[in-house]
Amino acid sequence: MPRATNAPASRERRKRRLDAAKGFRGSRSKLFRQATEAVDRAMVMATIHRRKRKIDYRQLWIMRLSSACEKCGIKYNRFIEGLTKAGVKLNRKMLSEISIHDPQGFASIVKLAQAKLA
Repeated sequence: MPRATNAPASRERRKRRLDAAKGFRGSRSKLFRQATEAVDRAMVMATIHRRKRKIDYRQLWIMRLSSACEKCGIKYNRFIEGLTKAGVKLNRKMLSEISIHDPQGFASIVKLAQAKLA
């Protein structure tokens, strides 16, 4: 009985992996084993960096809020504590945008937080 290698499926599998490695430098886009390792690593890093991007944006919003709070004469952590006590449900992203585009509105939010702290 002749040996069956399932060549079309194997070739398609290798082709898919090499297509995923397009744009990689040198043998990482040409040779199957190097391409497999490079694509596997790229997938892992993509997953890690999606989480990292969320962390980076949150840090940016907190930095902006901290600066805006300092201008209004309150510390960031006291500001957040006051908002929690006041029951304000705005997240840090929205607060950051308000502090940039509507300083008077942000000042009124700060006054609300300060009132709940006193």
